[in-house]
Amino acid sequence: MADDVFINYRTGDGEKTAALIDQELSRRFGSDQIFRASKSIAPGQVYPDELLAGLRRSAVLLAVIGPDWTNFQTRLRDPEDWVRKEILEAFACELPVVPVLDGRKTDRLTKGDLPDELARLAEIQSVPFSTQDTQAGLKRLDDVVADLVPGLRDVDRDTTRSLAAGSVTNSIGDVGGTAVQSRDFTGDVGGAVVKGSSGPVHAGLGDIYQNSRHESGGRHFSGNGMTYFEGNHQGDIRHRFGEPDEHEGGGR
Repeated sequence: MADDVFINYRTGDGEKTAALIDQELSRRFGSDQIFRASKSIAPGQVYPDELLAGLRRSAVLLAVIGPDWTNFQTRLRDPEDWVRKEILEAFACELPVVPVLDGRKTDRLTKGDLPDELARLAEIQSVPFSTQDTQAGLKRLDDVVADLVPGLRDVDRDTTRSLAAGSVTNSIGDVGGTAVQSRDFTGDVGGAVVKGSSGPVHAGLGDIYQNSRHESGGRHFSGNGMTYFEGNHQGDIRHRFGEPDEHEGGGR
């Protein structure tokens, strides 16, 4: 099933907003899921073939409508104009088409401003996108796309929006090395699992003395790999000891 998002825009009237939308949708759903011609068509590829292939594997077309979009009347009526061809191909493939009104000065489309072939755009509910509040506009568009293309939910990286208020989730992602993340944490940690440790590890109450010579309360400890716990402890301890060192002051 096609899950891509196709971004349709007019160079000179909306390409900056198209790039911003591409960046945000790519962050949330992955760059491979978002088709924007200047990014997705590599040098040496046949431009018309790649455009049509990208469109036909998409599940929705976002048509970025800038303040001068309807002023390109000659192009809108030109059968070879790619902005027009992409929208008409989306109609032919029965893809949802969402007009994105770029900027506060961009009004809803009217049939009088459009050639007959594109008049359907005036009947489609549009999404306003204010450049003075881009975060709100991007979030609204994010959610519109997620609702229109259920298949994208499997690759949705922005899972925190669906969590209840006060929930805690991992935002670190893949980690190589040591990572600590916490919020509003009190109390003990139970059921800790530690693998590959080469130094002191503590997951409870009390002190740990590892691989050291130590004296505590009149008790003398030494040895290769010695580990001593003071305080509460639950669970097994397994440790392999080497030969003990000489006791201080004697050979016992």
